[in-house]
Amino acid sequence: MAAAADGLGSIAIDTTQLNMSVTDPTAWATAMNNLGMVPVGLAGQQLVTDSICVPGFDPSLSMMTGITPINPMIPGMGLVPPPPPTDVPIVKEIIHCKSCTLFPPNPNLPPPSTRERPPGCKTVFVGGLPENATEEIIQEVFEQCGDITAIRKSKKNFCHIRFAEEFMVDKAIYLSGYRMRLGSSTDKKDSGRLHVDFAQARDDFYEWECKQRMLAREERHRRKMEEDRLRPPSPPAIMHYSEHEAALLAEKLKDDSKFSEAITVLLTWIERGEVNRRSANQFYSMVQSANSHVRRLMNEKAAHEQEMEQAKESFKNALTGILTQFEQIVAVFNASTRQKAWDHFSKAQRKNIDIWRKHSEELRNAHSEQLMGIRREEEMEMSDDDSGDNPSKKLRVDDSALAAQAYALKEENDSLRWQLDAYRNEVELLKQEKGQLFRTEESLTKDQQLQFLQQTMQGMQQQLLSIQEELNNKKSELEQAKEEQTHTQAMLKVLQEQLKSTKELAEINGHDESQANEINVLTVALVNQDREKNSEKRSPGLKSEKEALLIGIISTFLHVHPFGANIEYLWSYMQQLDSRISANEIEMLLMRLPRMFKQEFTGVGATLEKRWKFCAFEGIKTI
Repeated sequence: MAAAADGLGSIAIDTTQLNMSVTDPTAWATAMNNLGMVPVGLAGQQLVTDSICVPGFDPSLSMMTGITPINPMIPGMGLVPPPPPTDVPIVKEIIHCKSCTLFPPNPNLPPPSTRERPPGCKTVFVGGLPENATEEIIQEVFEQCGDITAIRKSKKNFCHIRFAEEFMVDKAIYLSGYRMRLGSSTDKKDSGRLHVDFAQARDDFYEWECKQRMLAREERHRRKMEEDRLRPPSPPAIMHYSEHEAALLAEKLKDDSKFSEAITVLLTWIERGEVNRRSANQFYSMVQSANSHVRRLMNEKAAHEQEMEQAKESFKNALTGILTQFEQIVAVFNASTRQKAWDHFSKAQRKNIDIWRKHSEELRNAHSEQLMGIRREEEMEMSDDDSGDNPSKKLRVDDSALAAQAYALKEENDSLRWQLDAYRNEVELLKQEKGQLFRTEESLTKDQQLQFLQQTMQGMQQQLLSIQEELNNKKSELEQAKEEQTHTQAMLKVLQEQLKSTKELAEINGHDESQANEINVLTVALVNQDREKNSEKRSPGLKSEKEALLIGIISTFLHVHPFGANIEYLWSYMQQLDSRISANEIEMLLMRLPRMFKQEFTGVGATLEKRWKFCAFEGIKTI
């Protein structure tokens, strides 16, 4: 839009910037001269110097005849007044050319519509040209907007104009809506309404793409330069071993400020294999110099530990002060919640006081836990110091030993070996003490959780074993029941065969039915006696309260039926009390208690029926 403003300022005057009447010639001339132009049809002297005014201006044409080096609409020139209100219509002026005249459109009409601007647009479409308009006339009108590189005129009343720069297109768009009249003729072929719009050209788009790629390359180059500038420097190259370099390195190893750099070079030389029989003594002296820094490092460590202890002490004191103030604040809230003062507060005030009190108590508890943790760590450190050896005493012993052995040059090798072993032992002791100090409450809680999980696993294993035992018992009971069932089936088959044989004998010998019934009763009694013997051996006691309840109900039912009842009749009665019980379950329960219930067969042939009777009172009488 800045280019558009530039174009508008260089082509004609924008009267929206003027708040005076056009009929006033003095005010009109002053405003036009301030913009660097002489008004049309008015003779006056410019109020602005020639250095600011636009050169190459032809008053007879009321337009510029050349490229404008200075645009009076540029901000900062001090010539542009504040922007006018948007509701004031734009009034355009008449433009006079040598071959034609351009008349402005009605300012009350809406501005002419334009299509969306293509990227890198330098070409405009000009429609509504007069039929007699030539390419020279078109160039005369539009070259005042900027340098024209090409004009493609069609046989019809339109053409395409390509400018040298993109901002010139905005100046050409300003002429959209003007009516062109060639000379003074009013013929239809000599007049037409101009329509200027953005045009999409392949050359413009290609140049725009090339420009974007160039900008992208510049941006990548700039980023690479920035990354190269911010990249950390590469480590310096390690020089090769020589006696001169070794002598310089030995001096650097003795300097505390250059020790880190020198020790890296020494390590690289040793790893490269520079140590041989010729240079062994020189390397040994450098290793000895490196070992002399161990004592300095230990002293620095002790100084830093002392600083850390002082910082811990100051932090603990500050935390104690904060905790004291929290206690006082909580005491204030507790006093406010007592009935003596609580009744005088409103409901909203009570709610806020309660929230503040809870928040303060949480913070107080958190700070107190932190302080207790610091105290526990101090107690652990004190206990470790009491149980272990004192490292400061060892340092003193080592210092005295080194001072005593400094004068004995002959025993230098033995003393250095002894010193190295002592420092190794000391480092191991420090590692052990550090491991004990850093065992915090988290490790203890993890051990407790592990023990708790082990206990629960043991309990689950015991439960699993008990369930397996119950399952084995159930399996054994099921096997016993199956064996008993097979035994009863075999007995039934034997009894049926005996009944058949007795019937045949009765028919042959002429016995009556009473004798046959007596035989059936005797056989059933024998079977029941066998069952009682087997059941006494196999039947277990009652297992649950439900079985005891069932036995009581069945006993009452059979007691009021002295002649017995079959299993279907008994099951139909029990079904009314508990619909989930089955006939097989009732029969198994009756068979498990032979002293209370017995089974008899009544009837002959097709009327043969199996009935259960209550016989517990008979057993009591016999005892």
